[in-house]
Amino acid sequence: MSEKVFGAVNQQGSRPDLVGIDPSETTRRTPLRGEIKAYLLGALHDGTFSSNRRFRFSQKGTGWLKTLKRLLKKIGYSSWMYREGKDRDVHVLETLASFLDFRFDPLRLKSREEQKAYIRGFFDAEGGVPHHITARLYIQLVQKDKAKICKLKQMLKKMSIVCGKVHNPSKRVDPDYWRIFVRANSLQDFIRVIGSWHPAKQKILSKRVMI
Repeated sequence: MSEKVFGAVNQQGSRPDLVGIDPSETTRRTPLRGEIKAYLLGALHDGTFSSNRRFRFSQKGTGWLKTLKRLLKKIGYSSWMYREGKDRDVHVLETLASFLDFRFDPLRLKSREEQKAYIRGFFDAEGGVPHHITARLYIQLVQKDKAKICKLKQMLKKMSIVCGKVHNPSKRVDPDYWRIFVRANSLQDFIRVIGSWHPAKQKILSKRVMI
């Protein structure tokens, strides 16, 4: 994939129809093409590549998949959704978008906004937050690829968002499962700087942000 798509300069604007209403700064402006691509590359960590050469995202419900579909359409790529099985609440979005690449190195991203968008997409795909408002707030990022988690930690550090140690919760359960937590004193910075375009996570984080 060409690095030229990631060199755009940031610009302000209104975008109420793109991914829904979110009070965070990350969604008060119209993302540029490079940012949308960066987000989708991060979100790809929840995707697979099918035998018919299609990138495939599957989720319970359709909320986030509709967001991905709108983002793909915004930059000129088609996609389609369908329910997987008659008795399951599992939906699938497929696309042939040629820029998607599981091997993409996020350290290639030059623009700070694109770096934020990539981490946002990764968080929406592989991040975790408590669902109950009374639970202690945490933000975690998980991945099978330890090197990728280390790169995310490095990127966040440059944004003054500090994470804990990259660790494996249980080698016995899964020796290839790696995780980092955002440190408590950086949680609000993560919410404001990175945020989310995932409808459910948007709602959770909007209740946790301290103005």
